[in-house]
Amino acid sequence: MSYDVIGIGNAIVDVISPATDTFLDQMGIEKGIMQLVERERAELLYASMSERVEAPGGSVANTLAGIGALGLSTAFIGKVKDDALGRFYANTMEGAGTAFPHPPQHVDLPTSRSMIFVSPDGERSMNTYLGAGADLGRADVPDVFGPGILFLEGYLFDKDEGKTAFAEAAAKMKDAGGKAAITISDPFCADRHRADFQRLIAEDMDVAIGNAAEWTTLYQTDDLDRAIGMASEACEIVACTRSGEDVWIRSGDTRATAPVTSATVVDATGAGDQFAAGFLYGLSTGRDLETSARMGVVCAREVIGHIGPRPATDIAALFREAGLA
Repeated sequence: MSYDVIGIGNAIVDVISPATDTFLDQMGIEKGIMQLVERERAELLYASMSERVEAPGGSVANTLAGIGALGLSTAFIGKVKDDALGRFYANTMEGAGTAFPHPPQHVDLPTSRSMIFVSPDGERSMNTYLGAGADLGRADVPDVFGPGILFLEGYLFDKDEGKTAFAEAAAKMKDAGGKAAITISDPFCADRHRADFQRLIAEDMDVAIGNAAEWTTLYQTDDLDRAIGMASEACEIVACTRSGEDVWIRSGDTRATAPVTSATVVDATGAGDQFAAGFLYGLSTGRDLETSARMGVVCAREVIGHIGPRPATDIAALFREAGLA
């Protein structure tokens, strides 16, 4: 079976909890970024959380959930241990309509998890333990590719195995007549893996998505327009979200923008993931760049209005209200 959109990334169980800024300071948590933590630190933070909500997460998996909710067929390639969290992850993904073709494995490391602390202003501080999911490699990539879109997440670049999985998946997707897209994921990812990201975007990707900080970090310039220009010279379609300001899209000499209006932020978790969902949905269904970007904005606006990184309302209805159907 082929799928409209196939994602590959770190299969992470999200554990979400409210937290005050004082609590973040006391626990030594840097606000608003993703930090990698070791197993002992992960267990400490998990024990400190109140009102925990657990859900299958990971950046690309969240994006696939949004795309699937809009009616396209999706599959997620990720690695989980055959433990309670791993089985929960695989079963919940399948139950929500996203195929999980790589079943839970008998491996040493436990299933990955991310402790996400949500501040009163909606900002999220992510503390991620890279367990079994980060060991996804070339041998873990099943042959499920077709003429759709492959979507990769930058977080998986933190281990060399993930880079081999990317290369294998991108090659298989291109051979099957599909296209490949990537989300940079985090400025720290861009800084840690600058050369690899630049090469991947230039040689293997058709679409690249990032925010302003990620693009300026990747191309080592404070001039965002210059950074986007450098990216668009290397990649067919480049998208840049700008923290509440209009989204920029660049494809060769073509420029498009999608307006962003102010909204109350309940939980910023998943805003970038759901922008990607709307944007890739638009591209997958033949919309132009501006319409695709506006779809991304609608999806991002919906998800920041409630707790959790996945849509909670009928996104297709929101598209109709915005004149995007």
